[in-house]
Amino acid sequence: MPIPFLLIMFFYQEANIWSLIIGFLIALAGEGMRLWGVSWAGSETRTTGAVGGTFLIISGPFGYVRNPLYVGNILMYAGLGIMSNALFPYLQIGALLFFILQYYYIVLEEEGYLKKTFGAEFEEYCKNVPRFFPRLTQYKDEKVIQPPFNLKAGLRSERRTLQAFSFVVITLLLLRFLRTLTF
Repeated sequence: MPIPFLLIMFFYQEANIWSLIIGFLIALAGEGMRLWGVSWAGSETRTTGAVGGTFLIISGPFGYVRNPLYVGNILMYAGLGIMSNALFPYLQIGALLFFILQYYYIVLEEEGYLKKTFGAEFEEYCKNVPRFFPRLTQYKDEKVIQPPFNLKAGLRSERRTLQAFSFVVITLLLLRFLRTLTF
């Protein structure tokens, strides 16, 4: 999570029981989507260098939305922001705009690679699966070879994200608890 948003969240947190519950459920849904996605796509999603990929992944959450990891990130960040209830709703709107802008350019780069690498299969996929707003039924194309679902590899790939998620949730709960104490 970008450090400036995190610091603002911690410093201005005004968490209450409802913001904690609702925000946590949204953040958990985002992390669940990420874990589901990386369990299909594998550790290739963690590269920080050149864009690449061995498979055109259309299984699991990729059958509903082309960018489930980014959708998961947005849900996770929004949920954590709601948990903190910091500067609500301005911080959440600012963060959402930041992520939309950031992911827009990343997705253009990734889709350029996928179009060049997978050609007609990727173009057909794009015609049927939206970038960011999931469709209601899963897209399938039996001709597109898929890697196996691997939850163990997904958990290993998500270890840092799960650690950061846990740290932020525990910190928000502690800050909320400390705010209720009277000295």
